[in-house]
Amino acid sequence: MNSFENLTGKKLLILGGNHETGVLVKKANDLGVYTIAVDPNPKAPAKIHSKKHYDIDGFDIPNLIKVAMKEKVDGVLVGVADILVPPYLRLCEKLGLPCYASDKIIAALSSKDGFIDACKQYDIETVPTFRLDESLKPEDLNEIKYPVVVKPVDNGGGVGISICYNEQELISGAKNAIKNSRKRSFITERLMHTDDINAYYTFKDGEIFLSSIADRITTKKQDRSSPICIANVYPSKHTNRYYECMHPKMSKMFKGIGIKNGVLAIQYFVEDNHFYAYDPGFRLQGEAMHIYIAKINGFDHRLMLINFALTGSMGVDDLEERNDFLFNGKHACTLWVLLKNGVIKQIKGLEELQNDPSVIFVLQRFFEGEAVLDHMIGNEKQVLARIYVVSETKEDLVLKIHAIETTLSVIDEDGNNMIVDFFNASFV
Repeated sequence: MNSFENLTGKKLLILGGNHETGVLVKKANDLGVYTIAVDPNPKAPAKIHSKKHYDIDGFDIPNLIKVAMKEKVDGVLVGVADILVPPYLRLCEKLGLPCYASDKIIAALSSKDGFIDACKQYDIETVPTFRLDESLKPEDLNEIKYPVVVKPVDNGGGVGISICYNEQELISGAKNAIKNSRKRSFITERLMHTDDINAYYTFKDGEIFLSSIADRITTKKQDRSSPICIANVYPSKHTNRYYECMHPKMSKMFKGIGIKNGVLAIQYFVEDNHFYAYDPGFRLQGEAMHIYIAKINGFDHRLMLINFALTGSMGVDDLEERNDFLFNGKHACTLWVLLKNGVIKQIKGLEELQNDPSVIFVLQRFFEGEAVLDHMIGNEKQVLARIYVVSETKEDLVLKIHAIETTLSVIDEDGNNMIVDFFNASFV
C-alpha cells in the first residue's frame, strides 16, 4: 500500500532541465506540488512544465540557496543528471532537507574512478582499464592494447566518450574527455564486444530490491562514437545468473556504502560468465525503467522520490509484495530511435504509436522543424524518442517491434531517412 502524504501546495526545487526531468516535473505537478526548475539553459525542456524556473547552474550552491530561501521550498530533488547528484547533496545539507545521497555514496557512485575503487573493495569485477592520465606519458601510451574506450570520469549519456584504435585517436579522445569532465579526468577501458545488461534497484529504509534487469542493445553503425543504446529488453537472458552471482555482492556493497533510500542503475558487460560492472547512476534514468515498474508492479519511483524529497519517506509500505524483477511474466522492450544530423521535415507514425495499447509511453525529444546537430551524434542527445512496449508473450513483443519499425519514419529536408538504426527483433 501507498502511504503518500497530501503534497498539495508543497514547494519542490528540481535540479536539471532535460526532457526526462520534464516528465518528473509533470508528475510532481499532478500531485499538486509547486515545482521550481533550475537549469542554466533558458530553454530547458523541464522549464516548460514547471510552475516557476530559474536560469541558474546546478553547481551554483550560493545562488541556489538564495532561491530556496526566497521561495521557502519544502524539498529538493535531482532530475535525470548524474553530475548534479553532488550539488544536490550540498544543497540539501545547507537547507536541512531530506537527501538520499551522502558523501560516501557519492564517492562510490557519482564518478567512474570512484566506482572502480568501491567495486575493488567488494570483489566486484569492473571493465579492465589502462593507466593513463592528462600527462599522456609515452611509457603509458606504449602499454595500451587497442581498441579502447576513453571516458570522462564524471559525465554520462555518452558525452565525451571516444572509441580509439590507435595512439593518435587515443590522444584526441583523451583531450575530448578532459574537456567534458569537471574533474578534468578520464579513464581508458578495454573496448568490450560482449553482452550488455543493466540492473535497476529500489532502496527503502535500508531494504534492497532488485526491480528490473534488461539486455541492453547498442548500435554499431556510428563508427568511432560512443555505442548508443537502441533497445532494452526485459527481463534479461542473464537474469537468473545475475541474481545468483551478482546480487549478493552488490547488496553487500550497497550496505557498505550506506544506501538507505533512492533508486540506482548499474550496467554490466557479460563475458564468459563474468559480470564486469560499469556506469552507475544513483538517480532516475533516461531509460526510465520506472515506467514499466509503475505499470506492471504498481509502484512509481517518481512519486516515491518526490514524496521522499518533501517528507523524508519513500511512501510505499509493501514493496516486498509488489516488487518483481521478472515483471509478473510479462515481456517489455524500450526502443530508442536515434537520428542522424539534419533538420527534421517530417515525423510519421509516432502519434499513431501513442494510441497503441501495447505502447504504454512515448518520450519524444525532437519535433518537426528542429535540427539534430553534429555535436549530438554519438551521445543520447541524438535520441528522437523512447518507445515503451509491454506484451504478454515474446511472440507478441516481436510482432509489435516489427509493426513499429514499419510504422515509424523520420525524413530530413532532402528527403533522406534520418533514423540511424533499428533494433533487430529476432534477438527477443
